[in-house]
Amino acid sequence: MLIGIDPILGPDILHGLRAMGHGDELVIADGSFPAETVARRLVRAEAASLERMLGAVLSVLPIDESEPDPVMGMEVIGDPAKVMPAHTLIRDALTRASDHRFQLTLLERFRFYERAKTAFLVIATGERRFYGNVIIRKGTVPLP
Repeated sequence: MLIGIDPILGPDILHGLRAMGHGDELVIADGSFPAETVARRLVRAEAASLERMLGAVLSVLPIDESEPDPVMGMEVIGDPAKVMPAHTLIRDALTRASDHRFQLTLLERFRFYERAKTAFLVIATGERRFYGNVIIRKGTVPLP
């Protein structure tokens, strides 16, 4: 256990987040996501929900502010304008973590998969909400 760090962020996740550099991307994936197929580095956290994992990750990971679309989710198949409960959850978490600085951009399913294949790390949660997947590009930590 560490002070101020959610225990859902186990040693493998913390190692991966710390090893990421500026511009590297992280996928937090739901239970239906083909994590084994796309991941270069995979950490399984099936006991975690999207909400818990995303909140914990956003409490320690800076989001990239230097390029557009640093947070990406997956569009609904056949209805790209539809907003799913998981999308709302991600947007709410972004608002809490960044005070409206970042927006969720939605990608077509196969574009999302291709992007996920290049991610530094995939965290596979047990999230059961459909479309509970998000890609986050790591930013930098400024001097105090």
